[in-house]
Amino acid sequence: MRACLRDGDGDGGGGGGSPTAVVCEDAGEAAEAGEAARQRVPETYGTSHAVFVRRAGDTVGLRFFTSGGELPACGHGTVAALAVLAARGGPGPVSLSAGGRRFTGRTAPVPGAPGRVAAAFDPGPVALRALGPGEQGPLLAALGLRADAEVRIAGVGRERALVAVPDRAALWGLAPDPVRLRAACDRAGLLGAYVYTAPGPEGALAARMFAPSIGVPEDIANANGTACLAALLGRRGIASIAVDMGDALGSPATVAAAVRPDGSVEVGGLAEVPPG
Repeated sequence: MRACLRDGDGDGGGGGGSPTAVVCEDAGEAAEAGEAARQRVPETYGTSHAVFVRRAGDTVGLRFFTSGGELPACGHGTVAALAVLAARGGPGPVSLSAGGRRFTGRTAPVPGAPGRVAAAFDPGPVALRALGPGEQGPLLAALGLRADAEVRIAGVGRERALVAVPDRAALWGLAPDPVRLRAACDRAGLLGAYVYTAPGPEGALAARMFAPSIGVPEDIANANGTACLAALLGRRGIASIAVDMGDALGSPATVAAAVRPDGSVEVGGLAEVPPG
């Protein structure tokens, strides 16, 4: 299925999005499936990530995998799982468990677009800090950016670098060195770099997420990175953002995030569940 679709015409249309494998397991299947088998699912289905869904009472447990191993969190995987749960049980709030925490997800149908839902969730607290001495230079060099580019480290699930560029032309022109970028990220304990443009007056911007340290050279849609950026920009008075991603990969996606009055963040997007 596809998560975080681009809603280009404003009426539930759009396309692209991030192909995501969603595997609904029962308790027996969850016990039998090993980690190596789960890691093979993204490659088998041609996706960057896979989410494994298992209901336990009133809570739905989620586990996320790439070919490189398990992740404590995956934003577009959560959006995809919520869409599948809505297709099976109807829209509304859902109690979720992932990465050692419980949180709420919600879905609503998209009028005039059968099979599509708007899904959103609370990704958890976002921690922000500066990059350590000696770490910024190698990271920016691997991205092909100037050494004085603005960088912040943000954590939700795992830490990533938030790297600012002036405009979309600079963003689309990026051609990172994947070997050097992975080495720089591994050295700093990061899963990757979320590179973003300056936001427009209504919070519209674009971003690209490079995550070589989890086996994903570039992510089509990265919801947790967008949640991290929302927390950063919220401190600057920007309450909500809509981030275009995936264009460099030929699969346009959009992720939306908003900072609530209490300072927490909600993030999500449109998703489509194929029939059958």
